[in-house]
Amino acid sequence: MERVTPAKALYASDEPIKIGVSSCLLGEQVRFDGGHKRSDFLVDTLGGFVEFVPVCPEMEIGLGVPRETLRLVRDGNAAGIARLVTNKTGIDHTDKMNSYAECRVIALGHEQLSGYVLKKDSPSCGMERVRVYGPSGMPSRDGSGLFAAALIRRYPSLPVEEEGRLNDPHLRENFVERVFAYRRLRSFFSSRWTLGGFVQFHTEHKLVLMAHSPKAYSELGRFVANAKREARDEVLEHYELAFMEALKKLATTARHANVLHHMLGYLRPHLDGDARDELVTLIEDYRRGLLPLVVPIALFRHYVRKFGIGYLQGQVYLEPHPKELMLRNHV
Repeated sequence: MERVTPAKALYASDEPIKIGVSSCLLGEQVRFDGGHKRSDFLVDTLGGFVEFVPVCPEMEIGLGVPRETLRLVRDGNAAGIARLVTNKTGIDHTDKMNSYAECRVIALGHEQLSGYVLKKDSPSCGMERVRVYGPSGMPSRDGSGLFAAALIRRYPSLPVEEEGRLNDPHLRENFVERVFAYRRLRSFFSSRWTLGGFVQFHTEHKLVLMAHSPKAYSELGRFVANAKREARDEVLEHYELAFMEALKKLATTARHANVLHHMLGYLRPHLDGDARDELVTLIEDYRRGLLPLVVPIALFRHYVRKFGIGYLQGQVYLEPHPKELMLRNHV
């Protein structure tokens, strides 16, 4: 019988995977001009696998639709702190937004979010490179939206991305992979976990870590080996931060190819020369950009099932997110 990979079975829950999202990205007409910025990927593709929790900070602090646009302004006498003001009339909403954001992000903690997608360039929701206007009136691209900043401060391990960056296939695959990894991690640590289970969880993610960060792969391996010397709360906090930080590093083509060659070592005793050569050719074609990652992965999955390679059957790397999303068809 085929063993189901941990990405499908272990640490599963009846609760939906929840992702926070700027409301306008779901097609809600909450923008300053009464429009929206519907994301087809979020609504039509990812929406089939997750439940969205929409948030519009500007609406929720009482600003209507339509409304005057907002911008971040750095007052020369404010020690570099950006303030949120209306573009024409200069009404300051900074304190109202900051107070709201602190309360709202705490409330979002009860939603058990596994990720968050923010609206780029927004003075409330932009994650990075938001325009901040100086005394001269010239903007610099070095700001963050006030709500976005509060969210990231409160939940440093939570996968957070901007919708514009999700147009990049590599960043999109990375974000979704982190969402499902975070869900597995939080589900595991919320259970009555044991050190043995912790070692198993880490083992099942070894190839994932190797693809993202060989350095983190080694460092986390040493940490897990010595975890029995640490307090349980410290194990959870350290591992979650380091594990999720490692997955933020993009898995490059070269590192994916190295992982594939590593897996090939487990298959060599079971394959004849022609089958081994075929796999090597697929790996090298992928490395050269001639094939997407899904092609060699599909053949590896076939052989792992056929020969019952226990260690590889347990590796999340072979299916870190639902194959129906087809994210590896484009990386």
